[in-house]
Amino acid sequence: MSTILVRYGEIALKGRNRGQFEQQLQRNLKGALQNLDATIIRHRGRFSVHCPDAALQKVTMRLGRIFGLVSFSPVYETVHDIEAIKAAAAAIVKELPSGNKTFKIMARRSNKDYPYNSPELNQILGAHLLQCYPDLTVQLDDPSSILEVEIGYQNTYLYLERIPGPGGLPVGSSGRALLLLSGGIDSPVAGWLAMKRGLSFEAVHFHSFPLTSKRSQEKVVDLCRKLMLYGHNIPLHEVSVTKIQEALRKNCPADLSVILLRRMMLRLAEKLCELRKLKVLVTGENLGQVASQTLDSIDVISKATRMLILRPLISFDKLEITAIAEKIDTYETSILPYEDCCTIFVPASPVTKPKLAVIERFEQNLDLDLLLEEALETLETQIIK
Repeated sequence: MSTILVRYGEIALKGRNRGQFEQQLQRNLKGALQNLDATIIRHRGRFSVHCPDAALQKVTMRLGRIFGLVSFSPVYETVHDIEAIKAAAAAIVKELPSGNKTFKIMARRSNKDYPYNSPELNQILGAHLLQCYPDLTVQLDDPSSILEVEIGYQNTYLYLERIPGPGGLPVGSSGRALLLLSGGIDSPVAGWLAMKRGLSFEAVHFHSFPLTSKRSQEKVVDLCRKLMLYGHNIPLHEVSVTKIQEALRKNCPADLSVILLRRMMLRLAEKLCELRKLKVLVTGENLGQVASQTLDSIDVISKATRMLILRPLISFDKLEITAIAEKIDTYETSILPYEDCCTIFVPASPVTKPKLAVIERFEQNLDLDLLLEEALETLETQIIK
């Protein structure tokens, strides 16, 4: 069996609520590692994962996508006896590549009742390794290998590497949201950042079939599959806004069409949140990126709903967003050239400083309740697992 020591960060600062965050993280660990015959054990300030040796690679891959983890290490686990620890240290160092000739020991004690303090452990284990391997040299600054030793409350752990985790908070610890998922680069990244802050979410995609192809909807399903790997199964709701767009073309100026359409999307999202008991909306809006995301446009669009709207990307530039998209493997899917409902009727000169009074006057030309009702009748939901 292999053992992996799992560390969390922000959770340790949660005071009296810390236990709730630890329990959510433990549930997420169990969900991520299901079918791998893994056992998760909760310690003080740590988790340990025990799995068959053959599953170690898959386990470490999945741990690298669990929000709340700051790092984890495959470890050699042994008892507290100093001779057992020395033997374990010698066995680990023996497996080092031949070029690793310098090392240092970094010992720490969670269990303060242990008879040796950290400096003493460093000296004892360092001397033992030099005796076992005369070609090694202690080097405190920039050694080729660092052997870390943790004296826990039950056992001792020794390891040579810390694999970084994604950090953040456990998904599900901050509530449930509705992500407006367009199929472009930005909204999947916004969803990923929302999960990093502990939100679980359902997604809604507004489409214009048959004005757009089914491929644009399939792209959104693929994006949900990418995001699902970082948190949970994702309910994906698909709603047609074709009739809304046709009504806007007939009754409203073209240069206001994007603003009006986005206000209708927020109204539909609010009704969907009421049905699904979701508390907040998450969008991929980014200040100044396009005409509908100027300060005036965002303000006018937001006034269509009473919902709280989170915009994780509001201050990011495009290079930063693209870098995250590449990191989480959504970029190549997002740039597939399939039009969505927001791109097929983009006016040549959209308004960048819309006035709420003007927008509301043109909305009086529309039967808003009927359009919303007809759009919701097209609602289709699937669970992306």
